[in-house]
Amino acid sequence: MNVPANLKYTRSHEWVRAEADGTITVGITDHAQDLLGDLVFIDLPDVGDVLAAEQEAAVVESVKAAADVYAPVAGTVTENNTAVADAPELVNQDAYAAWLFKMKPKNRADVDALLDAAAYTASSAE
Repeated sequence: MNVPANLKYTRSHEWVRAEADGTITVGITDHAQDLLGDLVFIDLPDVGDVLAAEQEAAVVESVKAAADVYAPVAGTVTENNTAVADAPELVNQDAYAAWLFKMKPKNRADVDALLDAAAYTASSAE
């Protein structure tokens, strides 16, 4: 399982990268895309959406199933990746390069409280 050490994770299989400008970049993990299989559709949140932590933010659909993508922390959506909406298979090719959306967290400390790579790997094995 590919779990980069420089990212934070949620139990619901989102990855989070803290950016220098105070925003975070969010995507689904390699484990999640592997479980889903070939992605065929991604519905992204709108820029300006204000999300609560663990609120449904996006939907990814594969040939097997649809899955919700949750906001890892509370905050406001600042950008979405239209490239993955146009070509969902990019997530299957590299889940960590094909981010879904960016947010400005309401509280930056909430990001630090997310799972590190070791904790995510342990939780995914349960």
